[in-house]
Amino acid sequence: MEKDLADLSPEERKIKRLELEKPVLEAFWCWIDTLNPLKDSRLGKAVTYAKNQRKYMENYLLDGRCALSNNLAENSIRPFTIGRKNWEFANSVKGANASATVYSIIETAKVNKLNVFKYLRYLLQEIPNMDFKNKSEILDQLLPWNENIKKICK
Repeated sequence: MEKDLADLSPEERKIKRLELEKPVLEAFWCWIDTLNPLKDSRLGKAVTYAKNQRKYMENYLLDGRCALSNNLAENSIRPFTIGRKNWEFANSVKGANASATVYSIIETAKVNKLNVFKYLRYLLQEIPNMDFKNKSEILDQLLPWNENIKKICK
């Protein structure tokens, strides 16, 4: 159902979710309530988990901008968590902060569908020529969602 709603505006998506998906969730919860598995069985643990997560599992119905799952966030941090073992050389707070900053820039560029190499090259060429220490607002021109950046770094 979510695939069919992907092209809708957030407001339309919310309305359609309530119309189409909420009845499915209600049927699921009715079914869960009929189950009486052994408490320590795998099914018992799954049912208990589902019941405990009910209010969180329905949050996506409240706002059309919310995703049904957190797969996008999980996939965005996966390279970072995998690479963490390779970064033992960052044995200082400054090194860790620098790594986190660079990773944030790269992942934000990816989410905004920029060519990461072009974007990093552009940043490294432009930032030294900017008076951002006295005028921090000029950094807005370099953010990955800036229309000019999108044209230059797609």
